[in-house]
Amino acid sequence: MAALTQAKPRASQQSDENKRRRTDRIAKHVLLILFTLTWLLPILAAVLTSFRTMDDISVHGFWSIPQHFSLDKFSDAWATARIRVYLLNSFIITIPSLLGMIFLSSLSAYALARFKFKGNLLIYFIYVGGTMLPFQILLLPVFRLTNKLGLYDTYGALILIHTAFQLGFCTFVLRNFMRTVPGEILDAARVDGCSEFRIYWQIMLPLSLPSLAALATLEFTWIFNDFLWALILLQSDSLRPVTAGLATLQGQYVTDWPLITAGALLATLPTILVFVFLQRYFIQGLTLGSGK
Repeated sequence: MAALTQAKPRASQQSDENKRRRTDRIAKHVLLILFTLTWLLPILAAVLTSFRTMDDISVHGFWSIPQHFSLDKFSDAWATARIRVYLLNSFIITIPSLLGMIFLSSLSAYALARFKFKGNLLIYFIYVGGTMLPFQILLLPVFRLTNKLGLYDTYGALILIHTAFQLGFCTFVLRNFMRTVPGEILDAARVDGCSEFRIYWQIMLPLSLPSLAALATLEFTWIFNDFLWALILLQSDSLRPVTAGLATLQGQYVTDWPLITAGALLATLPTILVFVFLQRYFIQGLTLGSGK
């Protein structure tokens, strides 16, 4: 009897605990859904605006229900607003910058991670310190430097600047990853007669693929979406990337918001596609060492 009497309060406590956990779980899910909807609200507004006309917005208001949907603004943005030209310029700037920074940073990271020499740690700290320097304070020196070298208003100015400014962060990430590669693998390759560059190219780089893919995804997004350097170092409209090109669509007195939002949505497609195809490697790169 006594055991049965004690079992009832325990069952009641267990039931209350389960109800409390269920309530907490429901509250967390509701909160996450609200945060997600709040984050998606501007994107939803941009999508709806891109399918509307400027007359519809002027008459019924920005947050009104669209009277009819049209795809004309996407074709206008692609052809008339020259989004196709601006996107091509963005790729011309982004791809060489990405390849250059990945190659140079992987070389420096390999040297800092696998070789012991005087000043190794100092050079590493210089790379890390460079990532903490706000690039806004270098706008005037960089502008004068590119003008002095004859690179102003050229693709080369943006390619060199993006490559140089991202070397510190890329070296920091790759160096920390390359230190986790077992040294026995590299020693065995040296015994077999491999040169250091061949070890770097055929052993270290394939083993560093997850971190390289994670870096490539991040850097592609950052460079592709850059606006400030394009505004400072480019003057010709024919050379502008898509971010600077979209800014030219906004007039002083009249602005075609459906056209701008349609162009902005077209400009986001490359970064979305890059993340979709590289997300597996990106997640692997982010979770490296999390189990240690």
